[in-house]
Parts: sequence; structure tokens; C-alpha cells
Amino acid sequence: MLTTFCFPQSAEDIAKKTEIKLRSLKSLQADFEQIYYSQTVSTPLREKGKFYFKKPNWMKWEYKEPEKKIFLHKEGLILFYIPEENQLIRNPITEESQEIEILSLLSGQKGLLDNYIVEFNSFPTENSRIVQIKLLPKQEGEYSFILLEIDEKSLLIRRAIFFDWAGNKSEFCFSRIKTNVSFSYSVFELKIPPGVEIIEHKTN
Repeated sequence: MLTTFCFPQSAEDIAKKTEIKLRSLKSLQADFEQIYYSQTVSTPLREKGKFYFKKPNWMKWEYKEPEKKIFLHKEGLILFYIPEENQLIRNPITEESQEIEILSLLSGQKGLLDNYIVEFNSFPTENSRIVQIKLLPKQEGEYSFILLEIDEKSLLIRRAIFFDWAGNKSEFCFSRIKTNVSFSYSVFELKIPPGVEIIEHKTN
């Protein structure tokens, strides 16, 4: 009689399965909390809102607290609307801006094993039934490393923490996650009232 051995999954296995899962999604919706820890400011900046993703690469971050604003990534443009300042900033999506790390990770566009050294890494959490991994970029970029907290059942990213070279930290926490939600492209329409200042940033 042959004995079958079940080997535990490696960090690379988890990363690969998470990447495949994210690439398979047609759409994604979640509540998010974004926390920015600065080396120069003692109190972290906490923001909350809703996140939307629809293939091929449409993304919307709708901030609701403490200040309302919208970050929109679609149709070759990055739009940043700040109602309180009565401003809309329009940037064309360049090769550099396309590599916004959080967008690339959540859409599954950035191959984890191709671009990072992956290893297990435990860090404090309030979530249960999760796997925690560390991503070390193979090429030098904006971040020294990234920590991911992945739901062990759904393989979705519940939490992502980005550490830059200056010692600052950006944390994204996701809850009430819904996948393959049937919402229309109207979710990504940006309705701007008259009189809003439009700032155009053009590439050379």
C-alpha cells in the first residue's frame, strides 16, 4: 500500500494561487481603510471609502472619510477629484504610472514570483484564517518590501502594507469584499459640477 504525503504549501505556492485568483476575477468591490505612517508626522493619516475594480484595468477609490475625494484609473487616464478644493487633476497613464503597486497587485497584473522574492512573514493582525507573506522586489523600486495578508480560503488580499526606502509605511485594509459583482461602467463615470478647476498634466 502506497502512503501519500501531504506537504505544506510554500510561500511561493500561496503567491502563485493568489495571483491566479486575482487574474480570474472580472470585478471586485470592497470597503477599504488606508493608513499612512510618516516618519515626519507622529499621527498616522487614516482614510476610509469604497474600492471598485472591473476588467480590463478600471479602478476607482472613492474616499468618504475624513475628506471626500475620488481616485479613478481608466481609459488611459488617472483622474483625481477633490471636491473640497474644487479641483480635478488629469494625468495620462504612462509606463511609470501604470506600475502603481497596489493597482498592479489587486488586478493580478503583476506576476508575484516574476517580480518578487516571496517568503512567509508573521506580523500583528486581528484577522483569523489568513496567510501572511513578504514580497521583496527583485529590482529596486519605490518600496523596500511589501507585506500581504491573504485569506486562506478565498485567496484574496485582505491587507497590504508597503514600506518605502525613507521609512514611511502605507497600509490598505479590505473588508466586505465581493467578487464578480455585476455593476456597470457607470460606476466609473465622474460627474464634475461646473466651475471645477481642471489641472492637466501632459507627458512630453
